Amino acid sequence: MKRLLGIFALVTLASFAFAQTIGVSWSNFQEERWKRDEAAMQGKIEELGGTYIKADAQSSPEKQISDVESLIARGADALIILSQDAGAIGPAVERAAAEGIPVLGYDRLIEDERAFYLTFDNVEVGRMQARGVFDALPSGNYVFIKGSAADPNADFLHGGQLEVLQAAIDSGDITVVGEQYTDGWLPENAQRNMEQILTANNNQVDAVVASNDGTALGVLAALSAVGLEGIPLSGQDGDIANLNNVAKGLQTVDVWKDARALGSKAGEIAMLLAQGTPLDGVPGATVFSDGPKGVAMNAVLLAPVPITRDHLDIVLDAGWITKEQLCQGVDAMDAPAACQ
Repeated sequence: MKRLLGIFALVTLASFAFAQTIGVSWSNFQEERWKRDEAAMQGKIEELGGTYIKADAQSSPEKQISDVESLIARGADALIILSQDAGAIGPAVERAAAEGIPVLGYDRLIEDERAFYLTFDNVEVGRMQARGVFDALPSGNYVFIKGSAADPNADFLHGGQLEVLQAAIDSGDITVVGEQYTDGWLPENAQRNMEQILTANNNQVDAVVASNDGTALGVLAALSAVGLEGIPLSGQDGDIANLNNVAKGLQTVDVWKDARALGSKAGEIAMLLAQGTPLDGVPGATVFSDGPKGVAMNAVLLAPVPITRDHLDIVLDAGWITKEQLCQGVDAMDAPAACQ
């Protein structure tokens, strides 16, 4: 009996030792996908016996710093940070490091060797976006609607886009008639940028490489206002409205990054870090040093998937979207195979 009681005590102590609290600082919840990320992240943390606590910075870099301090005060053993502004998040990492709390930079780069980096391969996302548009139209007047200048992902994406398109630009097959960052990745800012580019070029635009689904929606609104809806257009994230637009022929490619996989992986890694696993001890970790400063960091990069009208069955089969959502408003005479 004493032996059994001793085993029970050890198990109980182990349970308490591994009951970690993971604090998550979200930049905002304006984008549909973050809710999917959160559900998977929280589910994994709780599955592993941890506690999930969060804060929403509401797109404010200043609030995000305060949020991180609050999460630390609430007992976070590890932090997951979706940074609003890569250049402003430094004090939050400093505060966490001073408290011995590990940090996971989620989806967006926090270029600090003390932070772990988890994202999809954003350069490859950019390549996939460019390939999708280029395959649809290998010449003409192109526009780049990039992401937020405060987010290194915007430049990773654009770098990948240029890898695919630079040769055609250099040969003159493609003429870049507009290129603009999108403040905050906001659709309304993307729409305004696109409207200005259209006006400057007398609406002579043949294709748009937009860097995510929110910017693609803003671009499409601007294009539709001048009768250009349906020209080649890219996006990423697999938002419901955008996948529906792919089915309708209004968006050419949507690079799908399964937010459920990313969120779950973040929860798993954060729990390991909270339990004392070193950054370079995370299973599958590689060295990432492609940030603007060239800082070598431990990272895990997941693989994205390009979705065109011919490949919509991938997101359907994965349970990411229902057939009703995907095919709403699709012309039965021109429906993709997934909607037939």
